[in-house]
Amino acid sequence: MDCSKLAERLERAGIPFEREVPLSGLTTFRIGGPCRVLARPRTGEEAGFVLETARDAGIPLEILGKGSNLLADDEGFDGVILLTEGLEQLTVSPCEAEPGLFLLESGAGVSLSKLCSTALAQSLTGLEFAWGIPGSTGGAVYMNAGAYGGEIRDVLCDCAFLEEDGRFCRLPAERLALSYRRSLFTGSKRLILSARFALRKGEPGDIRAQMDDYISRRKAKQPLEYPSAGSTFKRPEGNYAGALIEQCGLRGYAVGGAQVSEKHCGFLINRGGATCREMLELIRQVQSVVLEKTGYDLECEVRRLSSAGLE
Repeated sequence: MDCSKLAERLERAGIPFEREVPLSGLTTFRIGGPCRVLARPRTGEEAGFVLETARDAGIPLEILGKGSNLLADDEGFDGVILLTEGLEQLTVSPCEAEPGLFLLESGAGVSLSKLCSTALAQSLTGLEFAWGIPGSTGGAVYMNAGAYGGEIRDVLCDCAFLEEDGRFCRLPAERLALSYRRSLFTGSKRLILSARFALRKGEPGDIRAQMDDYISRRKAKQPLEYPSAGSTFKRPEGNYAGALIEQCGLRGYAVGGAQVSEKHCGFLINRGGATCREMLELIRQVQSVVLEKTGYDLECEVRRLSSAGLE
């Protein structure tokens, strides 16, 4: 089965999809050629159908949330992208096992900004650190997103997902192998459907003040005015990637339209018209210079989506 026949099956099943969609419009880097089919399932059942159909047909499939940690090839992706944005349920309920605790359940496609806004509206505290992180709930669980001393694993109760063979699973946070920017889902085709966060009541004014403080820090220190994937490199043990890059005199260094941010050296940005090739070359040169001058081997945090799939 080729992508055209798969699209026909999606159409017969009533699952929304598009063909030849530029990945540059689906990633925060604003870089990337077209994917052959973009599927937009609205339920876990529809998502499972897309997974099963692509698997049975031997067609490459990748899962995409807000595209905030992804660098897509200029040639695009020769397969199916499953976009999770349609998995957008949000509910709040008391935790029966522990009085005073509340469970905020979020679909994988819900943005972190909406998740945090919902917590604030319910006077629930614990997610303030995630305010301003440009990603989805599913992506945040996938990479155990964190900032300002907080991490998703600090408040995650459990996660519902589809195994690679389509089986439904729900596991508690302690069984998800959550560590620095890694989880049970890293490098797999498991599809996160939803996550439940264990939160407590707080003072709305205090919650809002903390969120305002974090977003003010982001605006002051991060190049939010340019397309980027956030911090490009993982934090090396005992140091900071941005500090090392600045120490090596690479502030503002550019390869074509790809540039080391002058505002925060830990961010590589698209100054306009940057290609995947240029961004990859900039990453390579930054890693090479930093290794030569400091001995630190920077590990890229951003995932690359080639024409064949994630690398």
